[in-house]
Amino acid sequence: MKMYRSLTPLNSPRAPLAAMLCVFGLAGGCVEDVPVASPRASIGFGDPTPTAGGLPRLTSAQYRNAITELFGPTVLVPTNLEPDLPAEGSVALGASTNAISPVGVERYEGAAYAIAEQVMAEGEVRGMLVPCSPSAPGDAVCATEVIRPLMRRAFRRAVTEDEVQSVVAVAVNASATLGDFYDGLEYGIAALLMSPDFLYRQALGDDAPNGGALSAFELASRLSFFLWDTVPDEALLTAAEEGRLSDGDLEGEVDRMLADPRVRQGMRAFVSDWLGLDRLSDLSKDPTIFRAASPELGPAAREETLRFFEHLFLTTEAPLAEMLTSRTTFVNRRLSAIYEIPAPTADGFGMVTLPESDERRGLLGQVSVLALHAHAVSTSPTLRGRFIRETLLCTSVPAPPVNVETSIPEPSTEARTLRERLASHRSVSFCASCHGLLDPIGLGLESYDGIGRHRTLDNDFPIDTTGDLDGRPYADMLELTEALSRHPNLRPCFVRRVFRYATGAAEDERDLAAIAALLSDFGASGDRYRALLRAIALSPAFHAARADASLEEMP
Repeated sequence: MKMYRSLTPLNSPRAPLAAMLCVFGLAGGCVEDVPVASPRASIGFGDPTPTAGGLPRLTSAQYRNAITELFGPTVLVPTNLEPDLPAEGSVALGASTNAISPVGVERYEGAAYAIAEQVMAEGEVRGMLVPCSPSAPGDAVCATEVIRPLMRRAFRRAVTEDEVQSVVAVAVNASATLGDFYDGLEYGIAALLMSPDFLYRQALGDDAPNGGALSAFELASRLSFFLWDTVPDEALLTAAEEGRLSDGDLEGEVDRMLADPRVRQGMRAFVSDWLGLDRLSDLSKDPTIFRAASPELGPAAREETLRFFEHLFLTTEAPLAEMLTSRTTFVNRRLSAIYEIPAPTADGFGMVTLPESDERRGLLGQVSVLALHAHAVSTSPTLRGRFIRETLLCTSVPAPPVNVETSIPEPSTEARTLRERLASHRSVSFCASCHGLLDPIGLGLESYDGIGRHRTLDNDFPIDTTGDLDGRPYADMLELTEALSRHPNLRPCFVRRVFRYATGAAEDERDLAAIAALLSDFGASGDRYRALLRAIALSPAFHAARADASLEEMP
């Protein structure tokens, strides 16, 4: 791989790029000022942290997906991009509120050059991207034929001739100095990939109070990242350019997108964000206690849950409640051993139906939930209860008071099981309010250990899984899932979660009527996920700019 210097003298082939990065606020050591025609079109990294929803940064997954859309699946994307930091538990919100660090800028720069070098290496990718034969190393006409359509796709909007030529100048200057057209074009492509117009998703709307409505291109971008988790395709960009993203034309475009296979990629992105599944990549369990734990367990559990929702939401289009009551899931050999069922295939994942006699059901019975919301050496009814309260029911649980002892008592003759130890902990007045909300629910899952294996004993004593969910008693996990599937907060919470993900901002008072209408539409559809996506995409609230939205308190 070629080695690129971070800062280069202005008489080098990279000098125009250095000037461009000064404009964008991407590089230090700038020695000249370059005017920018449209400040809104190019927002630098040095700007204040953007307000929620107005300028979301591409997540790592969206960055990878965008590169695949632009250059094809054979181009490898470096893995050390700026980390995705959640806000209010959501990476989608974090992308709208967290600025890029100086180290992150360097990482994006390195990724841009690594990708550009692959793209311009002799082969199929370069052949598809370059439709012309350069007449000389500095052939500006051929470079323009490459840069103009690529820039349009990468920036997700129409581009001006001045913008195109500024990048062409980077490529031509580098080509002339290096003596090779394709080597120079690497610099032009890298410039595009380092531009804030690529790395940020502009959703600022017009200049009306409260942000106004999104522009056609901004709406196309929001639609594409919501439904597909990637950049708009040519058809969607053309519809935006021709003013066809309104009324009946918009409905047809949304229906086209919902029928596209990329909607599965978008669904997996939402479920990962909603349930925090990316944390499973680094799942750590004490192997001396959980002998079936391994580095592969977390990623396998994540894949099980994603395949489960893909089947539930998009293949069978089942109602929402079945995510808690379904006996269908997808396992590989490692997960089937934990579930104590035959492996459906010798290698990879396969669909299975859990036995009627097994109380394990739906999402709460999967390793992803049971292992993620537990400690490295034990279960945690508190963490599992918090997951149900906050993630599935949108109940705000206050943080423990400062300097309050949060550890639970060690086992003793008076407190032998975890249920008894937690009861002792709740006897402390400071602890009772929060733990009273969480522990009784989490204890309903105590028949599953810290990696999701079924068990009947805790510290050699029988496990008691009885409890009460907001006035509805249950005897075991099976009855808990039934009670949860009928909880009045389940459906409204889910609608709010999807709406929040779609807009990249926490909902506020302006959205209450829109969310109520979406909930009504969701019920009319039989609580079908695809119908909810369609209703949100067509909702006026989805088309509104969120630049001034504040992060309302919601777990």
